Amino acid sequence: MDGVLVDFNTGINRLSSEILEKYSSHPEDAPGVFALMDPIPGALEALDRLRKKYDIYLLSTAPWDNLSAWSDKVNWVKIHMDPYYEKRVILCHNKSLLKGNFLIDDRSGHGAEHFEGEWIHFGSSEFPDWNTVLKHFNA
Repeated sequence: MDGVLVDFNTGINRLSSEILEKYSSHPEDAPGVFALMDPIPGALEALDRLRKKYDIYLLSTAPWDNLSAWSDKVNWVKIHMDPYYEKRVILCHNKSLLKGNFLIDDRSGHGAEHFEGEWIHFGSSEFPDWNTVLKHFNA
């Protein structure tokens, strides 16, 4: 979700100065930060276009030291996305364990680079934005 559907920096920018100071070296652990994030422009519309052709699940990793991140990510989906996605959220720290034909992810960590299907490296030179992803899928 983060960096693909969700603009991580919008949440960081909404933290108070006290919280930012306390979590300066690891802002992802600030309680509630994942509830403050905005969708990446065009991401939700692109996902809905892909949904017409593919069975979509949302796969994300949440920090172990931020227990609110897990529920905040699910609530984010409920607030920002179609109810279709509410029971299609998978939180996992090893994405290579999951089955699928495609994984759209912005980072090689957490098993994305070992995913059994095709890894669409979102934000890379090949897939810098959602328009290039949609072109790849002819959607």
